Amino acid sequence: MTITRFRQDLFQLADQAIHGQRVQFVYKGVVFQVVPESTKSNKLDRLVGQPTLAPDVDLPQAGKELAAEMEAAWQADWSEI
Repeated sequence: MTITRFRQDLFQLADQAIHGQRVQFVYKGVVFQVVPESTKSNKLDRLVGQPTLAPDVDLPQAGKELAAEMEAAWQADWSEI
């Protein structure tokens, strides 16, 4: 195909390449082939794990402490009414 057609149908052709179909175009007499670097099309497959900010924190206990702190602030606010 010509580069003009390739440009017009770029997204459809990229999807075809992802699914394993050969996509080629010609520009100034040179043949180009579109090949995906990776065939992973699922966004979840591309997720990269991140380290936790505080791996040594006891989350259930921290949640209880936060809830107690919030309740104390709430009671202080409402006791003024």
